[in-house]
Amino acid sequence: MTTDTTFEIFLAAAPGLEPVLCEEVRGKGFRRPRAVPGGVVIEGGWPEVWRANLWIRGAGRVLARLDQFRVVHLAQLDQRARRVPWASVLRPDRPFRVEATCAASRIWHSGAAAQRIATAIRETLGAPEAEAGGILVRARLEHDLCTISVDTSGEPLHKRGYKEAVNPAPMRETLASLFLMQCGYAGTEPLLDPMCGAGTFVIEAAEIAARLNPGRARRFAFEDLASFDAEAWARMRAVQSRREPAFRCFGSDRDAGAVEMSRANAARAGVEAGTEFRQATISDAAPPEGPPGLVIVNPPYGARLGEGKALGPLYRALGQVLRARFSGWRVGLVTAEPRLAQVTGLPFLPPGPPVPHGGLRVTLYRTAPLA
Repeated sequence: MTTDTTFEIFLAAAPGLEPVLCEEVRGKGFRRPRAVPGGVVIEGGWPEVWRANLWIRGAGRVLARLDQFRVVHLAQLDQRARRVPWASVLRPDRPFRVEATCAASRIWHSGAAAQRIATAIRETLGAPEAEAGGILVRARLEHDLCTISVDTSGEPLHKRGYKEAVNPAPMRETLASLFLMQCGYAGTEPLLDPMCGAGTFVIEAAEIAARLNPGRARRFAFEDLASFDAEAWARMRAVQSRREPAFRCFGSDRDAGAVEMSRANAARAGVEAGTEFRQATISDAAPPEGPPGLVIVNPPYGARLGEGKALGPLYRALGQVLRARFSGWRVGLVTAEPRLAQVTGLPFLPPGPPVPHGGLRVTLYRTAPLA
């Protein structure tokens, strides 16, 4: 695989949000994106891999697919793995590790499959194998079809490089951005999160409004690959797309510590000027100056039995305040408990599918502009 080779690139998404990610990828100009279970597939070369890591907000990681072949036993996998063009992708001086998954295949032992592929890499390339860290090679065996990919992201892409402080149940940035897109947020209207926690929704929205690349402040695994071109990457990163936002993004929280956390995270992300945070309860929530926009909120939803019932008054108060003061605004509410969404009394549209988040399944409930 050379720098001008075209291959499949897989962008991982939270199950249920593949169509939303596909729309983002299409909107960023990538060729022929198609939603598949667990993510989006595009075609391209290494520059598209770099660009996807740098530009795409909703992807959890970016995998470059190196090879695909049918195998039915381990000896065959061993032979076939030695024919993968490892030297065009991996460097002999960089450690690697292999992870494998097996589903409905005659090769059913994922550990044995990973071991055969790792041995093939060591013996054909000479690269050292790592127990942890290093370049991650992924093998997926499904219905006897083996797909071998390299993880080009390294740390998951929700780690933008600025959030040092988090609250106990943080929303991942990738998930927050996809929920914002589902709500139709494009950075051209005001936004308020009245329970902002560590500020994830507000900061993601401010970055969208300022057209900042989500990967601008971090390093990627592809920088350690044989295919990496440091000069071309430097030119790509140097392109400035920043604009002056038309409106600010607002966050409030009753917890003073959360407000300070949000301010610090926004400053590290470089969106301090486009955000404003204050300490306030739900009953104090009020629309900022300017036209109506989007209220997006991720209230507590009670992970343990019985907690949901105790949260009813909070959701009821949230709904009352939004209905009374936010005429013309749209609302996006994330919760794991449908009954709590109903308690708000808000006129929600039919919800999308539940999405995995922090060991639970959460759903985004949206409204049209409130009357």
